[in-house]
Amino acid sequence: VQLQASGGGLVQAGDSLRLSCAASGRTFSTYTIAWFRQAPGLEREFVAAVRWSGGRTYYADAVSGRFTISRDNIQNTVYLQMNSLKLEDTAVYYCGAGTPILARLRVLQGYDYWGQGTLVTVSS
Repeated sequence: VQLQASGGGLVQAGDSLRLSCAASGRTFSTYTIAWFRQAPGLEREFVAAVRWSGGRTYYADAVSGRFTISRDNIQNTVYLQMNSLKLEDTAVYYCGAGTPILARLRVLQGYDYWGQGTLVTVSS
């Protein structure tokens, strides 16, 4: 399984950005794809996840209402649309793939495969 994250960049507070996670190497119908982020000096934290089959989505409280995760079954790509970006959204964003049960969906250990990360910097 390979995950390729892209779309990061430097934006101003209040701007929008869309991240992409291109998945390859297997059929993902039973997988969950998630975005995590890691700010300097902090641990990697859950941002959002989508069940590939059925499309159910999950969000961290800090991004709920501002970020939207979606998937494109044909392109095998998961997107993270980030609106109303804040300074505290600055981080390296990673996409992960796995088959976590609900109780492990928001933890790193729920995912077996990771992309390389893409940097999002929000300035004032």
